[in-house]
Amino acid sequence: MCRNITTLRGLEPDATPEEVEAAARQYVRKISGVASTSDNTRDAFERAVERITAASHDLLAELPPRKQPPKTVPPLRRLRSASA
Repeated sequence: MCRNITTLRGLEPDATPEEVEAAARQYVRKISGVASTSDNTRDAFERAVERITAASHDLLAELPPRKQPPKTVPPLRRLRSASA
């Protein structure tokens, strides 16, 4: 499930708040089946995104550092290092 959500733990530099929110938003879209919000779904959807974003920030802050960096990086925002 959620194969397209990028691993954020262990990125150099650390994942930005925008990256964490984007991952949370994609997760909420996947589990809710809501691709685009309507007046009927917007409030619940945005509340869920806020909660998942906060929980994700907490999780990333509490986990120990990764021993190896993730195999993939968020596309378009991060340049691959020369060693990659």
